[in-house]
Amino acid sequence: MSTSPLLTMYFDGSCPLCRAEIAIYRRLPEAAHMAWVDVSAGQDLGELSCSAAMARFHVRDSQGRLYSGAAAFSRMWRAFSGWRWLGWFTAWPPMSWLSEGVYRLFLVFRPSLQKWVRRWSDKGAV
Repeated sequence: MSTSPLLTMYFDGSCPLCRAEIAIYRRLPEAAHMAWVDVSAGQDLGELSCSAAMARFHVRDSQGRLYSGAAAFSRMWRAFSGWRWLGWFTAWPPMSWLSEGVYRLFLVFRPSLQKWVRRWSDKGAV
């Protein structure tokens, strides 16, 4: 009998920022009950398009509900005991609206941040 994961996280594994953040969550004990899907690997994501998944962070719960952006982070955080408070805080309006606004602002700067991190990490690898 197979059990479905508590949550399925869809993240951009080609993004150094995303990889670093996801690595933090994957070390938490609750992460063992979750699925982690690198959307940059090009696998079939069902009704979630690859382009949508690459553009924003997504989380699917065990009932099949799909969360996107700040709401996805909020849902994920509620699953981790040390982060639960942040998940509930950011799910509460008006914080949910502010969180989504901050997330959208981050997305504007994400490409530049990715380039900077790649350049910085390449220099450290030499």
